[in-house]
Amino acid sequence: MSAAFHVPAIDIAPYIAGGTDADRAAVARQVDEAARTVGFMQVLGHGIPLEAWARLGRASDRFFELPLEVKKQYRAPAGVNRGYSPPRSERLSLSLGVEKAERMNDFFEAFNLGASAADYPHADVDPDMYSENIWPAESDTFQADVELWMSHATSVAQVMMRIFADALGLPAGYFDPYTDHSLDVLRMNNYALPEGERVELDGDLIGMGEHTDFGIVTLLWADDVKGLQVLDADGGWNDVSPLPGALLVNLGDLTARWTNERWKSTLHRVKPPVIDGRIKRRRSAAFFFDGNVDAVITTLPGCVAEGETELYGPITVGEHIEAKLNGSRGLVNNTTDTQREANRVLTSRY
Repeated sequence: MSAAFHVPAIDIAPYIAGGTDADRAAVARQVDEAARTVGFMQVLGHGIPLEAWARLGRASDRFFELPLEVKKQYRAPAGVNRGYSPPRSERLSLSLGVEKAERMNDFFEAFNLGASAADYPHADVDPDMYSENIWPAESDTFQADVELWMSHATSVAQVMMRIFADALGLPAGYFDPYTDHSLDVLRMNNYALPEGERVELDGDLIGMGEHTDFGIVTLLWADDVKGLQVLDADGGWNDVSPLPGALLVNLGDLTARWTNERWKSTLHRVKPPVIDGRIKRRRSAAFFFDGNVDAVITTLPGCVAEGETELYGPITVGEHIEAKLNGSRGLVNNTTDTQREANRVLTSRY
């Protein structure tokens, strides 16, 4: 762990509560600095009310406390990014093309929801890509609780896109054509080892494997139990916990491609939540703002300096997300534009 590693806290209220041009410019500079150096930031002043935080926690608790056999009834068909994923059914490191024969699959369970075709009546979207959600019948508040959070998270993600445009010197509204039918996913995670059990950790047990996020930007709701670790530029892993009331925000692969890696899609993982040798329950919920499935991602204006080369060719959002999911959920090693990230994982200091 690096003593110098720091995830900056940024108050984005000037973009939400009517700040001055100078206030917004200061926020954009802070976001640019965080995006270039860390790829993670803690966002305050986002305007999401405490009620929405509490209700998302309630929805998570009520679902994950169900018996495993009940939860398994909510598994989606293969290839559909919705519903329940049991413990050890995924391996996130395969989305990077990192395969270690001795490692077991990731020790977390998840429940996925997202934007459906019905959410975008103005766009001719493929219903197979924008799947209908699966709603657990055991809780009569689950759907309302989750939809409340998703509506707030969508609003904050759209504000972040305004900030990104300013930070990159692009015209206002530049990203709107890429995100007006965004392939959004909310992934609710539970680190499912039995709480209180004493364990001896070996090197192969991982809560969630090393990975970068796939899309444009991720907004993370998390409790204060340690586990999330972020890889720094020197190859060391660093613990990161959110400040009270802060959203952890990080950039995804598509933003790194857009900016020719001027901005970082930072590798991160989740270690088993063990405190003093005993397992603690850890919950999180990641909102992935991924962009339109048919949007073509190419290097943005101004992101290739003289003498530099473009690191990536054009790709659609859908093509990129599909390759990543074939790795993490399909357990097929992904070899599409992953070599740099895979090498960083393999050379990191555990």
